[in-house]
Amino acid sequence: MDVSELTSLAAFADTTPRGIAADLARLVNSGELEAGVRLPTVRELAASLGVSPATISQAWQALARAGLIESRGRAGSFVRRGATAGPAVRMRGMAAPDDPVRLDLSRGTPDPLLLPPLGPALSRVSARADVGSYQAEPVLPALAAVLRESWPSEAASIVVVDGALDAISRTLEQVVRFGDRVVVEHPGFPPFLDLLDLLGAEAVPVAIDEHGMSPDGLASALRRRPSAILLQPRAQNPTGASMTPSRAAALAGAIRSAVDEHGLDLVVVEDDHSGLISTEGDVTLGTHLPDRVVHVRSFSKSHGPDLRIAAVGGPRDLVGRIMSRRMLGPGWTSRMLQSILLDLLTDGAAIDAVAEARRAYYTRQRALGDALRERGVPVMHADGINLWMPVVSERSTLVQLAAAGIRVAGGTPFLAAANGSAVAGATSVARAGGGRGASGGVRSSESARGSEFVRVTVGAVREDASSVADALAVAAQHLAAGGY
Repeated sequence: MDVSELTSLAAFADTTPRGIAADLARLVNSGELEAGVRLPTVRELAASLGVSPATISQAWQALARAGLIESRGRAGSFVRRGATAGPAVRMRGMAAPDDPVRLDLSRGTPDPLLLPPLGPALSRVSARADVGSYQAEPVLPALAAVLRESWPSEAASIVVVDGALDAISRTLEQVVRFGDRVVVEHPGFPPFLDLLDLLGAEAVPVAIDEHGMSPDGLASALRRRPSAILLQPRAQNPTGASMTPSRAAALAGAIRSAVDEHGLDLVVVEDDHSGLISTEGDVTLGTHLPDRVVHVRSFSKSHGPDLRIAAVGGPRDLVGRIMSRRMLGPGWTSRMLQSILLDLLTDGAAIDAVAEARRAYYTRQRALGDALRERGVPVMHADGINLWMPVVSERSTLVQLAAAGIRVAGGTPFLAAANGSAVAGATSVARAGGGRGASGGVRSSESARGSEFVRVTVGAVREDASSVADALAVAAQHLAAGGY
């Protein structure tokens, strides 16, 4: 397709990168630009519209992130086949194959033996479904009261939705427009990055250390005027890092300064996915920025992924918009499921079961982490069920462990930036433990040799941490012949 054909289809009244990308996205989504069509070159379209090539390049990058177009090098840029299906490439990259292995440490899911039994709660749920009004309050009042008592800061409104990703997706849809920038952790949770691609947003990665996002890195990222910040306050996936109160205060200070200096209007979205099994404190930026923070607490890790319930707390206007939009779709989260969660959160036996799970995960994390550090693998002290392990070669490690009957998750899908791309903040999360001495791990000079990573679900290591560490350490330090 040449320039004249394209400009006859789109008016391009707005010649900003966002405007150009939005016009082309509409043409692709409507089918007027068919899959496989070659687009004009950056320079051709720039000359036709009277803008700089950099403007077109930014629009092309936004469309590529959204999965609508693809570059084929010197052959040019093309409308992607199956573009409307959405990319979700990182989430697909996380999926483990179904073939059996001796020990699967790849899935990032809780140990089913440590989840509280549902039988007692189910026996106490009404045998008949609630037949209340469609317009009734979407949250059981008793559940709302329990959630509010345990919330880490004052929240104007608290509701429940169908899991953490549902909460985060609906929040971002309210505050992020096509072409906006969103600050994310590096490394971070792959579905977050896929979600930003589908929204047509640009991820701005900030490196993390053992206490979470780097304040200096965040300050640098805020100069790019993002509309949102997405972070995990504790048991960060994949690293297990947790924010301290002082780190939260520093991050909030950086945000306040950027708001005052640049007039930013942004929202912080916190994903507290492992809250009730975390051994670290319940820390939130909402303590400092109550009007800008949406805090999400999931119960998947503590009570079971299939409950599909997460609580969302934040500014009344924003939470209200989220729920108003949701009522035009799935409506409310099943009140039967809410009743089950309420029972699990208040029943003594269920509370004790979650406490025991928290102790078990702490013990497993400590045992495997200490064993790996003793074997020269510089893993960071972590919380929750995952551990981020530096390796000489990601691919070689996966192959070596598969041969030993062990599966872990490759680190590539968790990276918010490709090798060589700019990441604000510290050089490497693996170096956060450097210089801590005998109890803290290894020096940064030792950790420098690990530039690739895998994620290990420590929560699945029920016994024999020493032999598991042996296999992990050998694979982490292995580089196969041929360089893979």
